[in-house]
Amino acid sequence: MQTIDTALEKLQRSKFRSSFRLTAAEKAYVEAKGEETVRRHAEDFVKSKLAAAFPENDGRQTPTRGHPVFKAMHATACCCRGCLNKWYRVEKGVPLSEEAQKKIVALLMAWIRRQIADRDAPEGAQTKKETV
Repeated sequence: MQTIDTALEKLQRSKFRSSFRLTAAEKAYVEAKGEETVRRHAEDFVKSKLAAAFPENDGRQTPTRGHPVFKAMHATACCCRGCLNKWYRVEKGVPLSEEAQKKIVALLMAWIRRQIADRDAPEGAQTKKETV
């Protein structure tokens, strides 16, 4: 099992995954709503878009805009069951356990926290790595 830091480092090596960045407006939204509210949104999105064994419109169910969590889902390859299988070996056709959903939310929130922490970098610039 890989750590969140390891997963985020691997994702940064993907040209597509590393191209996602929170805009200033999205960062402001997270700061205005607070991390706990955004976490609840992430939990709801993961449950409604990924948790079922066969999610409706799998592969096209997660928009790329409209909420910071949607962008995080694409940046972390947690946008559909196909990406979850490719990047994390999450088996298709099996509902996600509560534990698996919590791990996905933790990864999404870690990505969002890194984006918020990188407020001084211009949009589109590389994000700084968290130290543990």
